[in-house]
Amino acid sequence: MGVKVGVLALQGDVSEHIAAFRDCLAGRSGSTAVPVRHPRDLAHLDALAIPGGESTAISRLIGKNGLYEPLRGFEGGVFATCAGMVLAADRVDDPRVRTLGLIPMHVARNAFGRQVDSREASLDVAGLAEPFRAVFIRAPVATEVGPGVAVLARVPEGIVAVRSGRHMAFAFHPELGGDLRLHRMFLAGLGV
Repeated sequence: MGVKVGVLALQGDVSEHIAAFRDCLAGRSGSTAVPVRHPRDLAHLDALAIPGGESTAISRLIGKNGLYEPLRGFEGGVFATCAGMVLAADRVDDPRVRTLGLIPMHVARNAFGRQVDSREASLDVAGLAEPFRAVFIRAPVATEVGPGVAVLARVPEGIVAVRSGRHMAFAFHPELGGDLRLHRMFLAGLGV
C-alpha cells in the first residue's frame, strides 16, 4: 500500500518539502507527496509536512483557508520545520501566531536573531549515527517541552529537534541539502 504525504502549501518552502518526500518515497508503489491548501486535501494522507516560511503569515492563511480545526484534528504524523515548529507548538512567544497545539512545547520565534544571523551547523541528533548538517534561517527554538516530548537535539540557544508521538518538529530545514535521514526517521516512526 502506498504512502501519501501532504505538504501545507500556503507559504514557505513547499516545493523543497515535496521534492524531499518524493525522493524518500521513490520506489514505493502508489506513494507520493502532494500540496495541501484546503481541508479536503487532508483526506487519505498518512502524514503532513508544515514547512518553514513566515509563521505569522502561515497562521493567518491557515485561518483564512478554514484549516485550523482540520489540522488540529489530523490523525497522521506531522513533520514540522522552522515556522512549522512554531505552529505545531501549544505555546509561542508571539500573540499574532495561533498555534495548532500538536506538541506540548513553548517556542520562541527568531531565537537566533535577524536574517543575517542565519547559519549552518553540524548537529548531533538522537537516532542518527552521524551529525546532521542543519540550516538555521531566522530559526525558532523550543524553550520548554511537556511530558512525552523527546528532545532529539539542542544548541546553546535551546531545543532544536523534538519527537512527540507521531509528530516531529525541527527549528532548522532538513529539506535543504539532500540529506533525507530525518525524513526517513519520521516515516519509519509512522510504520510506513
